[in-house]
Amino acid sequence: MYEMEKENLRRFSDYITKFLRPSVIKNFMTEYLDKEIVESILSKEMTSVTTAAQMLLDQMCYLEDMGWFQAFLDILLASEYTGLHEAIKEWNFRELEELNEHRRFLERIEPSITKHMKPSELLAHMSVCLKPRECEEIRAEESQRGHIAASEKLVTSLLRSDKPNWFKLLKIALENCDLDEALNMLETSNTSSDSMMTTVCIEFREEPETEDMLMSSNNTSVTEKPGGACRKLREYQKELTAAAVKGQNTIICAPTGCGKTIVALAISDYHLKQFPERAKIVFLATKVDVYEQQYKLFKEHFFSKDPNIRVTGMCGDMDYLSVRWLIENHDIVVMTAQILVNALQSAEVPSLEILSLILFDECHNTTGKHPYNNIMTRYLDTKLNSSTHSLPQIVGLTASVGIGSFKNELEAENNILQLCANLDTRVITTVTEHKDELKSYVHMPEKAFFEVKQCTSHPFIRIIKNIMSNIEQLAQKTFNIENLSNIQSREYGSQKYEQWIVSVQKSCRVLQMKNADEERRICRELYNYTEHLRKYNDALIINEDARTKDALDYLDAFFDQVRNAGYDETERKLTALYDCQRTQLLRLATEGDQNPKLDELRFILEEEYHNNDQTRTVMFVKTRALADAMKKWIDETDSLKFLKPGVLIGKGRKSNFTGSGMTPNNQKGILDSFKSSDQSKMLIATSVADEGIDIPQCNLVLMYEYVGNVVKMVQVRGRGRMEGSRCFLISSNKDRIAKEKINMFKEKMVEQAIEQLQSRPADLSNKVDMLQREDKARRDHISASPEKPKTQGSYELLCSKCKRFACMSDDIRVVLGSHHIVLDRSMFKRCTTAPHKNPRAFSGFCKKEKMLCAECKHDWGLIASYLTIQDLPLLKIESFVVQDCVTRRQHYFRKWRDVTFAMREFDMTEITAEACRPRD
Repeated sequence: MYEMEKENLRRFSDYITKFLRPSVIKNFMTEYLDKEIVESILSKEMTSVTTAAQMLLDQMCYLEDMGWFQAFLDILLASEYTGLHEAIKEWNFRELEELNEHRRFLERIEPSITKHMKPSELLAHMSVCLKPRECEEIRAEESQRGHIAASEKLVTSLLRSDKPNWFKLLKIALENCDLDEALNMLETSNTSSDSMMTTVCIEFREEPETEDMLMSSNNTSVTEKPGGACRKLREYQKELTAAAVKGQNTIICAPTGCGKTIVALAISDYHLKQFPERAKIVFLATKVDVYEQQYKLFKEHFFSKDPNIRVTGMCGDMDYLSVRWLIENHDIVVMTAQILVNALQSAEVPSLEILSLILFDECHNTTGKHPYNNIMTRYLDTKLNSSTHSLPQIVGLTASVGIGSFKNELEAENNILQLCANLDTRVITTVTEHKDELKSYVHMPEKAFFEVKQCTSHPFIRIIKNIMSNIEQLAQKTFNIENLSNIQSREYGSQKYEQWIVSVQKSCRVLQMKNADEERRICRELYNYTEHLRKYNDALIINEDARTKDALDYLDAFFDQVRNAGYDETERKLTALYDCQRTQLLRLATEGDQNPKLDELRFILEEEYHNNDQTRTVMFVKTRALADAMKKWIDETDSLKFLKPGVLIGKGRKSNFTGSGMTPNNQKGILDSFKSSDQSKMLIATSVADEGIDIPQCNLVLMYEYVGNVVKMVQVRGRGRMEGSRCFLISSNKDRIAKEKINMFKEKMVEQAIEQLQSRPADLSNKVDMLQREDKARRDHISASPEKPKTQGSYELLCSKCKRFACMSDDIRVVLGSHHIVLDRSMFKRCTTAPHKNPRAFSGFCKKEKMLCAECKHDWGLIASYLTIQDLPLLKIESFVVQDCVTRRQHYFRKWRDVTFAMREFDMTEITAEACRPRD
């Protein structure tokens, strides 16, 4: 409930907390908040009104009571917060923004003007913009502590006034009371400010840079200078803006830590000044985590620079907002790319031509089916289909353009040309003239490799492999599993084995037999066998990189879930197989030798912190399970537990080991702790941290069995930003170390390819034109091919694990083009439910519960409310097998867009009164 209002309270909290004094609306707080919380807020108000107001807003975002938001508006109006009431009611803070200039003037002269004011006389002329309670407090202050203290109280009240005329009334009051000295100060300050344009200049100190440096008083000195525009960028940063400020489409390629976000802010500044009437800027991020970070930077920068510049943001969980409205009513919108894709697909945003500048963060992702490429395909189709268009300027930002696979410089050039074609740019901007300055700020970490002997003969490994062999034999007795996959060679404890499991499970889903009951039995047994094999395979992988104890903990957690879920005969048999070996496995886990890789890692960390106790470490690992295991190992190792590592993982749906992914707030808390506290000296991160997210300065980067492509290598290495930083790869795999060395060679290849392309601008432009025409012809050919029509027959949806009937395709309706609901209420007899850990609203839906198969507890999707309909099954197609009612042939689809049968659009007239009531 009230999700839009809550999100807007968060979005506009910086405005609201400047005016709202919680004690004034105490009646509202006591009505809707717990007594302890109210007392805490009122106590905090004694020391900081702004902090107390923020505490109140935070608590309001948890309210679920009907009518609380209207009650909030009502009490604001009753408490004479007329300006704030109107701003929140319309979600338009323009009038309140206009007060900022006067507030800054008064703050600046407060120490002087308060010596020349007579509050008791002024109050008679200022009751319109002050509340009766404030007037009483000012009079009391004057009688108890004198006129200067009362003057300070008066100024404080004015600075929090939401009345648009308070500054004018103050001047009139000073004039009527013959307080000429105070009036002269006010008018002199006002006049000088009006006649001289004040510009924020950012002076950079010579320290390594983080992306949030712009906001950090530790790394910048912000000064106000009169007259003209003045942004003191470093020379290499000016060089990076050169093509963009000329209006050219460009890819800006510069190392991590050089301040590309600051460059983006400078380009946006310039663009707004060049096109004050029509500028519409969109800054795109690849992930919600990065969006949160960049939105904050843009918002804080422009709010401090010019509050009249309207900055807003939107990401995946804000789909109740109108993208077009945000663009039309703001100058800059920061958003995740998929938001813009969805708005274009639904025609909410009719064309990219309503924008004037699009900035693509991490633009090397503009390939294949990535949302960036979807946006640019629309851009290029518009450009190539029409000679008259007003498309936006395109600026891409990246640390490396070393995309795709390549073996030589020519192939690297071709890949870069394709990226240029996709982004419609014929200019690659790099630092060429000020390389020495760049090197003085951006430090390249020293790279080293640690090859460690792999432990392959541990008894734990032999026991697990023996269990896996036994399970395979049991599965073979149920059905010939070797015929279910084309992957023949597979090794326990490898990614290849995981691929074999995926292949077998996919074949199981559409396995058909004459006897339906036999088919269900076999499919369910094979699913259970392969799921257990998957967990043992995961345990072997964990054991290879962490402790045997961690692998055993992983298996224990899995079997606890199996027992709690109410297991069948097959699972009982498989659990018994584990239980009979559990005692021996526990002994081996507690008494066995340490993993040699962990010995090496411990030695490295002890040595580094012995040499420099201020060391800050970021360690990259492959999986969430491993991140969790490594934290446990460090916390339980006497010589390392002082590191108190934080774990930074992605927002993914689930993790078999750590439960669930991290929300942006979780991530922010971990990063803030690492940045500002001496408590945490180490960060353990998965791939979420190698791109985009700004990690505070560190001087040691560890890649623990963590190797990717050239782009990943450049970005991971770039996390070591301090002078003297080092980057170590620790691996027991010779091929993995060789791959990283090849990546280093390829990085040089990419640099040479860029230089070659920059030296042949005409050739680059011609080749980009040619690639765009070829891509357009290919797209036109595909779109001209007739789309395969959806079949009109009836289909049964069967549970993909146990093949039990779930619902008919005829009862499925499509809501808003992407959500698939079931109208047949009898489906509740075939499913069971469980509480949802993260209930939230999206697209008019409100998640309530998880929906599971009543027979085998397989995840079927969600139970949600929609509009006035209380309980609706919301299906995940990957959880079902689709069976033709006539031919009995079965199909499996991983995504709804791949489904071959027709489905009707949702029509509210089909809903009965019964459907609007909660289910029994």
